[in-house]
Amino acid sequence: MTDQAPGLRLRGITKRFGSLAANDAIDLDVLPGEIHCLLGENGAGKSTLMNVLYGLLQPDEGEITVDGRPQVSRSPKDAIAAGIGMVHQHFMLVPVFTVAENLVLGQNAGGLLNMRRARQTVRALSERYRFDVDPDAVVEDLPVGVQQRVEILKALAEDARYLIFDEPTAVLTPQEIDELIAVMRSLRDEGKAIVFITHKLREVRAIADRITVIRRGRVVGTALPSESEGHLAELMVGRAVSLVVDKAPARTSPEPRLVLQGVSVASPGGTLAVRDLDLEVAGGEIVCVAGVQGNGQTELAEALLGLAPLTSGTVQLDGRPLPTGSPRDTIEAGVGFVPEDRQHDGFVGSFTVAENLVLNHFADAPYARGIALDLGSIRRNADERVAEFDIRTQSVDTPVASLSGGNQQKVVLARELSRPLSLLVANQPTRGVDVGAIEFLHHRLVAERDKGTAVLIVSTELDEVVALADRVVVMYRGRIVGTVPPSTSREVLGLMMAGVPAEEALASATSTTRSEEDAALEAALEEES
Repeated sequence: MTDQAPGLRLRGITKRFGSLAANDAIDLDVLPGEIHCLLGENGAGKSTLMNVLYGLLQPDEGEITVDGRPQVSRSPKDAIAAGIGMVHQHFMLVPVFTVAENLVLGQNAGGLLNMRRARQTVRALSERYRFDVDPDAVVEDLPVGVQQRVEILKALAEDARYLIFDEPTAVLTPQEIDELIAVMRSLRDEGKAIVFITHKLREVRAIADRITVIRRGRVVGTALPSESEGHLAELMVGRAVSLVVDKAPARTSPEPRLVLQGVSVASPGGTLAVRDLDLEVAGGEIVCVAGVQGNGQTELAEALLGLAPLTSGTVQLDGRPLPTGSPRDTIEAGVGFVPEDRQHDGFVGSFTVAENLVLNHFADAPYARGIALDLGSIRRNADERVAEFDIRTQSVDTPVASLSGGNQQKVVLARELSRPLSLLVANQPTRGVDVGAIEFLHHRLVAERDKGTAVLIVSTELDEVVALADRVVVMYRGRIVGTVPPSTSREVLGLMMAGVPAEEALASATSTTRSEEDAALEAALEEES
């Protein structure tokens, strides 16, 4: 790209946080009329780079040009003025404002807001891109997919020529993802440039014109969407990885080990997050709870550990009431728990690897003698777990906070699986973990299932759900809308994630030719009824 050529040009962009180089001399070119995917694992430096481009962060080194002109963005206002817009992963909307009111935020000139013009802009852009957005709708009343369209409208209203989409599919159903891809293609065909940040290989291959792969803050390669997922994964991780979960058919116990009847759980705000839920999990099977985040899955998982009180219903484990009022009592009853946020709930960052590996049973033999800790036993346990779970650490005395995300998650899982379990509850078990660590963690979850443990996994990653589950339970607004086999098509699963019962989702599927799996599901549902 010459200095006068149109497009975005980043050269030598470096951004440090202390001794950590989140971006290390990154070069990137983005051309009008293309969708350029920035692919990399969580923590690779993708969002940091885009935050630099959008003026939310200032680079320590390097330069940016927009259409051949040097660009220094001290704030998002400067970036917007240069034609750069950003659709954030976590929406930057005021929920109690209307769509039009959100559009004029930051545009106050002399204390006057032109709401009439804002409504006209929403209607015109909505019609142009087939968004179907009401300018007078209150944002908090809109589905998540429509809220995302409002974010896009905000950028388009500022006449953005370069649009950054930061992990935009994290809270969308498969159908909403398809709609977003259609919108992005429409914008590209109008000549706009789109930077699409993601770690999901399937989405990259579906939408990208070009792909740049970032690993540990550096550009490690470029690729075309025709490349295999295996090759892209290898670029991301630096070695060959298997993307297929190898597991034998489940050998389940005759009776369920976990039984929930009429369970309701309140959110921290007091509203019911889980409503009158019935669920069974047998020993030797993995049941995956699927759904868009925020539909009660987190509260359900936390209630099983005793972190959130039941407002009604009963929970039984191996035929006995599970003591859901106390995490310690629940752990002693044979429950292992992998929390959604490992840094907040899964470990103590300043504690060593060895200490974190006995956090939930440090007062028990062989790790304690009376009131004193047996440091030798704690260290021997750590050496064994580090070897067994391939935890990459300089020493068992290393603070867990200094490990990579994947190795931190291995510490959490190693601790939970180091004792006999009746039930393992894993909430987002591979969030923020690289592809290589995901391969290992999936293997261990299946191995725990094969021991006869009842395994309940909560995941918003549909690929993970389909790969691990023996049965899939779909939650919507605190209720189960259906239980289906993992072979169910993504289209049917997506409709269920939007609240459509399984029978209706199957009937509403738009595929002209149904898969064999959906035909089998239809037969099973008819037999049930």
